[in-house]
Amino acid sequence: MNDRHLIEEKLASEELLRGKFLHAFRDTVSLPDGTSASREYVLHSGAVMIVPLIEDASGEVRIVLERQFRYPVGQVMIEFPAGKLDSGEDTQACAQRELQEETGYTATEWARAGVLHPVISYSTEFIDIWFARGLSPGQRHLDQGEFLDVFTATPAELLQWCRDGQVTDGKTLTAALWLQNVLSGAWDLNWQKTVTSDITG
Repeated sequence: MNDRHLIEEKLASEELLRGKFLHAFRDTVSLPDGTSASREYVLHSGAVMIVPLIEDASGEVRIVLERQFRYPVGQVMIEFPAGKLDSGEDTQACAQRELQEETGYTATEWARAGVLHPVISYSTEFIDIWFARGLSPGQRHLDQGEFLDVFTATPAELLQWCRDGQVTDGKTLTAALWLQNVLSGAWDLNWQKTVTSDITG
């Protein structure tokens, strides 16, 4: 499919902000019809999200979730564990690190589900979606100034919260879609044993 009639070309770029977390630009672009426009956006190195599965002896599955206050929206949000990639960091290594740091759990098996772009209109951010199973509890290693609760729920409970508007975080809503299809057998995952790495960071 030829998308040339949709593509915009960068003509000039201006840095607006370089903060500890945000790096913002304003670009001038040439539109497909030959006119120009302004595009403001945030550069982001990417992130990971983990869907941790706990299966008991009867085969019932529970998922590990977090509750964390998110300052921009002024609410405590229900989310799957997630975190920002360090420069040059492998996404699976980041997923292993973030799972242990935030929840204390380590996993024996991992599967990459896919990728999502949470804010395509104003950020380059992508989030790699990882599933983890064979969990073992351990000690958390939260960042300084990081406060969150870790709890478990059934997939049915998560879907109910999504339907009722208790879960509004975009990445968690996407993960719920993946989880529903994986558990139903509609979508397959390629599970692999954990690659040993230094995940205590």
